[in-house]
Amino acid sequence: MGNDELLQIEPQELQFPFELRKQISCSMQLTNKSDNYVAFKVKTTNPKKYCVRPNTGVVMPHSTCDVLVTMQAQKEAPSDMQCKDKFLVQSVITSPGATAKDITPNMFYREEGHNVVESKLRVAYVAPPQPPSPVREGSEEGSSPSASVSDNGTISTSDFSMGAKTLAEPQALRSHVEPQGLRSNVELQDNSLEVKDLISMLTEEKNFAVQERNKLQQELDLLRHECKRSHGIPVMYVIIVGLLGLLLGYLLKKTKSVEV
Repeated sequence: MGNDELLQIEPQELQFPFELRKQISCSMQLTNKSDNYVAFKVKTTNPKKYCVRPNTGVVMPHSTCDVLVTMQAQKEAPSDMQCKDKFLVQSVITSPGATAKDITPNMFYREEGHNVVESKLRVAYVAPPQPPSPVREGSEEGSSPSASVSDNGTISTSDFSMGAKTLAEPQALRSHVEPQGLRSNVELQDNSLEVKDLISMLTEEKNFAVQERNKLQQELDLLRHECKRSHGIPVMYVIIVGLLGLLLGYLLKKTKSVEV
């Protein structure tokens, strides 16, 4: 903590164990070792990605304040697993007895003549915690290698070398697996995401096919109904023509009878 700093901030780098589609939280502690009341405000370069609680407040003299930073669930992992986001903690001396309700945006404007101290924090992605390694069969927890004594009273060191080799193997395996743990976890989650997207696409295509089938069925029923109506028109036409023929024959017959 420098002479010009009002608050001691720990840690200086916010580390998030990155996992896809999961909210991850990280806390930082603000410590006021002075005799003054210090107001603070937390800003970030990516406000839509992070939720800070509280983002403003007052730290009383010789006390601390815990700030929780929550990263929203991410759908994609960065290719290089590097994060360029940053946080800025602004602090300024305020009047004794001040509370969070007394904080105003103007308090952190240097143009207003306030002595505002700013501290920048970086963000880093780290590998999520790995499950414990399984214990080999036949091994006893807490056992340690011991030397064996032969019949002639000499001590055999083969057990020591074997025990050292057994202890070294899990450590070498762990050192090889841990750098790849984050990458393997991300690849598995990417594959799961692709499967979910494929299922969603097939479901949408199925629903679209059902809608098209129902639409065609309605059009077919309408066409059948129109055909039934069109079959009734010729019958009426024949009846009308027949009636007209009978009427015309009757008139012609009556005309001839009148002439005679």
